[in-house]
This record gives sequence, C-alpha cells and structure tokens, in this order.
Amino acid sequence: MAHTENTIQNCKNKHLSPFERGQIAALHKAGHSNRDIARRLGRVHQTITNELERGTTTQLKTGRTPYTAYFAETGQAVYERNRLNCGAKSKLLTAAEFIDFACEKITDQGWSPDAVVGFANKQKEWKDKLMVSTKTLYNYIDLDFLHVRNIDLPMKTRQNTKTKRVRKNRRILGMSIAERPSEIEDRTEFGHWEIDTVEGKKSDDNALLTLVERKTRNYYAV
Repeated sequence: MAHTENTIQNCKNKHLSPFERGQIAALHKAGHSNRDIARRLGRVHQTITNELERGTTTQLKTGRTPYTAYFAETGQAVYERNRLNCGAKSKLLTAAEFIDFACEKITDQGWSPDAVVGFANKQKEWKDKLMVSTKTLYNYIDLDFLHVRNIDLPMKTRQNTKTKRVRKNRRILGMSIAERPSEIEDRTEFGHWEIDTVEGKKSDDNALLTLVERKTRNYYAV
C-alpha cells in the first residue's frame, strides 16, 4: 500500500529541526506510535526512536512523584552538544601537532592561546600545517578537551568579569561634615546652620524641614 503523504525521500540525511522536535513531543504525548510520527513527519521510524531516547529525561518536582518524558528542548540541547563534540574531536585529531605545540607553550612557557596562534602564523613551518584559531583553543580548554586548564592561563584567571560602572551624572552632595572647620565644630562662630528632613511613615506624608544654628541653638521647623 502506497502512502501519498510519505515524504521520507525528501528528508533523508537531514537533521531534525527544533520545530520537528516540537511536533514529536506533541504527537508522542498524544499517544502516537513512533511509526505514525515518522510517517507524519516524513521520516524513518528509527530517527524518531533515536530522538525520543535522546530527549527523554526524568523530571523531579518537590512533593511530586518523579516522571519520565520526552522534551524537545532536551533533545535539541543534546543534539547541539553532540555536534559540537563531534566536530571538535575530529579537529583535535587532524590538528593534533599544533594542539600539542600549543599545550606545551601554554604549560611550560606561560604563553596565552592568542600568543601561540600569533607566533605560529608568522612561522614558515606552520604555513602548510593545519592549525586552529585562538577562539577554538579557548573553547577546547573550556570544554576540557585538552590537558591545559583555565587555571593554567594566568591572564584569564586575573580578568575581572564585572565591568566598572561609572555614573556620568552623579550628584555632588558637597563637603562632608567630617571636613568642616574647627570653629564650626567648637560652636564659637555664629551663622553656621545644620539642616535635616524628617519623613512620615506614609509615602504621601509631608516632610518636616528642620534648621538649627549651631552657636545659639536657635531652632526652626517648617
């Protein structure tokens, strides 16, 4: 029996898209079989089986019984991680000579990945050999693909990830009380006032403004 809706040939050797993973999650939750889902998506049923195994995880919620289910987001995340690892490991093999050279310079001589790549680019011996970029080297280190670790990169461990925030329109509040002249502190000179405000408990209360002359102790409240 021929299936007129079958489009397996069009999707052969193509990776599942996030949208298709969403369809798989919805159809699987609705109780459709792997073969039925494959027919609807134009895929071979083994692709659906592999995807369900890849994206199935156990969920733990406080006060509830753990349950296992397929999640499209999990399947996509696992797929992307596998693709990254696959490509990285293959590059590690083909550029193994440069990787060993980079690790030696970083661990034994304290070079940074950027210094290694910059140096190699200027050397004739590396002109026809496969190398990786500075960013790729850092990625390999972050992913623990090399025996070099972030702790081996002094400049990276000293970097401050928090940027200093400079307030351009910072209010100038005047001289600090601690810096006032001694004659003000000793109350020997008339004309120096202290000012303060007192706010009520409610946000719509009026504020009370108080002024005190330091020598005479004359007090005003508005």
